[in-house]
Amino acid sequence: MQNDAAAARRPDRPGSTAPCTATPLPIGRTLRSRTARFALACLAAALFGPGAPVSAQDTDPGAAAAARLVILGTGTPNADPERSGPALAVVAGGRAYLVDAGPGIVRRAAAAARDHGIEALGESRLDRLFITHLHSDHTVGLPDVIFSPWVLDRPEPIRIFGPPGTADMVHHIQAAWRQDVHMRLFGLEPRDENRDAYLSPVTETTGGPVYEDENVRVTAIPVLHGSWPHSLGYRFDARGRSIVVSGDARPSESLVQACDGCDILVHEVYSAEAFTTRPRLWQRYHADSHTSTVELADIAARARPELLVLYHQLYWGATDEDLLQEIRDAGYTGRVVSAADLDVY
Repeated sequence: MQNDAAAARRPDRPGSTAPCTATPLPIGRTLRSRTARFALACLAAALFGPGAPVSAQDTDPGAAAAARLVILGTGTPNADPERSGPALAVVAGGRAYLVDAGPGIVRRAAAAARDHGIEALGESRLDRLFITHLHSDHTVGLPDVIFSPWVLDRPEPIRIFGPPGTADMVHHIQAAWRQDVHMRLFGLEPRDENRDAYLSPVTETTGGPVYEDENVRVTAIPVLHGSWPHSLGYRFDARGRSIVVSGDARPSESLVQACDGCDILVHEVYSAEAFTTRPRLWQRYHADSHTSTVELADIAARARPELLVLYHQLYWGATDEDLLQEIRDAGYTGRVVSAADLDVY
């Protein structure tokens, strides 16, 4: 297990909820005032229970110590302007632990910091990242998260954890941006205190305990995803909450075992009904790489999460409500939501 105090390997090449007293307002994603957000949190809690999306700063200050799940992006390779590339954050103890680096991850984190008051997602504080697998939609944001916070005065390098091949990818990114690095180091930009903060140390894993600090314990979970020899989910045990993230995965028994009554299971999904309209070759690919609503209903029934959160949704013309209904029709009776970008749980 990689402890926070230990040196990670570098690539060897260049409380109780406050009473709700505000007047309830209609639920929406763009409310900005503190009063409106507080009312939204109260209404959501009344309707859906404590797993409903809420703004972190709209709860009692004592609840801020609990770990939170922030959805930075729920997208797929499809260029949906409403859904950024796949990326999540577990926020605990004033630090953000990122999962995957879809396109636009740094700006999505900045939006979460602005809209929800989550200071840990400020640009210069992004310094822990866990990669599930090396598909492009989960990694094209790596240059963004490596270099952008460095430019914005991140004091230390971001530490990256991922499957075999992650160190090579990071090494080649650093090489591809060598002229940019040279100009920032030897041009006019001041670089006295964080000169090496772009040199991201990488720890590779195929599963098992991978990281621990005073806020969180992280375990990598081997999952099944197409032809990838190593693809991972992650379990975060943080500040009294357990959060399991599937990454991209077809039905994987390891995720059932890793959750086993966890607080939140964040799982990818595709519409089983819309799947029947896909070309046969794509059906073969998706069945071997991803999880249908019907399959996820079975997984969740056995994993028993307090809350099931759908992300990386493949709709093919379906809607969020269609996905939820398909899961209910398959027999799952637990609490389930279909996430949107910048939701907080």
